[in-house]
Amino acid sequence: MPHECVPALHRIFGKKPDIREPGLPLIATHSPYASLPKSVLHSDCKIVYICRDPKDAFISLFHFRAKLRPQEIEPISLEAAFDLYCEGKSDFGPFWDHILGYWRASLERPGKILFLKYEDMMKDTTFYVKKLSEFMGYPFSLEEEKEGVVQKIVELCSFEFMSNLEVNKNGMLFGIRNHQVRNKDFFRRGKVGDWRDHLTPEMAERLDKIIEQKLTASGFGRDWLNVKPVLEEQQV
Repeated sequence: MPHECVPALHRIFGKKPDIREPGLPLIATHSPYASLPKSVLHSDCKIVYICRDPKDAFISLFHFRAKLRPQEIEPISLEAAFDLYCEGKSDFGPFWDHILGYWRASLERPGKILFLKYEDMMKDTTFYVKKLSEFMGYPFSLEEEKEGVVQKIVELCSFEFMSNLEVNKNGMLFGIRNHQVRNKDFFRRGKVGDWRDHLTPEMAERLDKIIEQKLTASGFGRDWLNVKPVLEEQQV
């Protein structure tokens, strides 16, 4: 299970972590860029940030939280959870602040921060595996590429392969709010555009407006907007 292979920053902060691979120590975190400790910001470590279409991210979070919910706590409806999400009430702050924090930092410090989008990685996984290896300072050799090492990594890290591992189908993870969590609960669909099966057109439009106001207006781009921009008619 990846969560047991890579320690989480909030669990080891102030402690000496048990890094399994000293040559390439890895630490995971959900913390906003502004909340990262100075020991991370001012060190030589590199940061890889992966974000996702906020609409898909919300659906994924909603289903995951539902699986973590203790039986004694009343479930929250999709609509109520959506309202909170749109208001910026989330474990790690508003999604737009979270994304913009790392995005702006990646523009200022491209050698330290690699900003990735889940949708891009799904579209051309091979390209981004190679890009990640170069960013981390471990580029693939021509010989490794010819031997199919890159493709093998793509296959081993695929959603299909990871979700079908025996440990991820039947294993348990302990430690999240004192509850045991099934490893398979970390794997649902991994599909780009899954929000279309859950959000109403009105909900999607509401979130698109927030994305446009908070992200696109800051120069982030329009990749996640469901509504295409209306082109002005050319005057003859």
